[in-house]
Amino acid sequence: MDDIDVPLIRNEYDIIIIGAGPAGSIAAKEAAKRGASVLMIDRRKELGAPVRCGEGLGMKHVEAMGIKLAPQAISANINGARVIAPDLKHDIVIKTPETKGYVLDRKVFDKDLAKDAGRAGSQIAVKCEAYDLISEGGRIAGVKCIHNGRRRDVRAKIVIAADGAESIMARLAGMKDAVSTLYDTDYGYEYELVNVKLQDGGRDFSDLIEIFFGKEWAPRGYTWIFPKGPDSANVGVGIGGLEKPNAIHYLHKFMLADGVKHRFENAVPVACKGGAIPVGAPVKEFCADGFMVVGTAAHQVDPIHGGGIGLAMNAGRIAGIVAAEGAADNKVDKQTLDRYKKEWYDAEWSKFNKRLMLRKVLEKLSDEDLNAIIGNLSSEDIDKTLGGDFKPVVEKVLLKRPQLLKVLSALLNF
Repeated sequence: MDDIDVPLIRNEYDIIIIGAGPAGSIAAKEAAKRGASVLMIDRRKELGAPVRCGEGLGMKHVEAMGIKLAPQAISANINGARVIAPDLKHDIVIKTPETKGYVLDRKVFDKDLAKDAGRAGSQIAVKCEAYDLISEGGRIAGVKCIHNGRRRDVRAKIVIAADGAESIMARLAGMKDAVSTLYDTDYGYEYELVNVKLQDGGRDFSDLIEIFFGKEWAPRGYTWIFPKGPDSANVGVGIGGLEKPNAIHYLHKFMLADGVKHRFENAVPVACKGGAIPVGAPVKEFCADGFMVVGTAAHQVDPIHGGGIGLAMNAGRIAGIVAAEGAADNKVDKQTLDRYKKEWYDAEWSKFNKRLMLRKVLEKLSDEDLNAIIGNLSSEDIDKTLGGDFKPVVEKVLLKRPQLLKVLSALLNF
């Protein structure tokens, strides 16, 4: 009886996926739908926990993936975004199709995605930690893991690393840039709070995500309030990796700031969350022989707001399809698998690159600059900027603050 595994992990699969987050589960589902034998493993005992993000997801990503969200997976429906200047006196509210979405309950959402992968035919092993890769003849050929306390070698034609920001597997596969530099890393910390005031000054923000800029409480980043119910919200901060002292310090500073502290005076934390967020360019290579990397592990994270769920799901979708077809044809070399990289770049890079440039420009602006800019732009201007149409907005800003020409000139070339 001691030799029986429940559920039983076989010794060989077409595809092994490491990490059962959104990228891993979508990849597993797409590959299994196409007839590949798939094993998805995750070191956690329960998928979806602990939560390490603000839990926001745009409606467009849900629709693009053809996902039907369970009511229990939705904490709040979002109709727009509110951007607040450092002086806390100027703001812009944006309501467009791009800003419609949800604040999720990731514990439900992630598990539902994994269930869909299982229903498609994937095998799933929780409490299963990959600690090394198997290499044969110059290609990745499987995973060394510990499942239910037992060491196992499980072979596969293709291994997909979806193991998050600190991806060990990508590093073991020889991808040296899998670890972000401190400059291209943000560190986030967040409370889930109850007794938060989501109405203020006669205005209701319960269907808006709120983004607060200000170097005093969010150097090289921003602070956020994401509603999760009538009086609850995720309240967090993301700061640049080179900033001191730490994200918790800056979050507390924000919550005690004049202009917002009254919204938290009776707030009680029911959870805390945190982690590293890569906000630079994606890893240089997405594939090696017998190996692929997806999602946050591949640094496929929005450089402006640090959100990665939507980008991760699309990467997982593409990678799962390419992996299944490669496994079926016994073509698992880098050149074949690189179709995934090409398709991801075709779909995402133009917008991603513009947002990466915008991030680098924003971090050069002072709080005084941001107060003036947010005080003079409209919601349509912000929408254009986030969509990558920089020129008319830059021209409008320069009329008011011509001294920013050097800082903003990079955006005029896009």
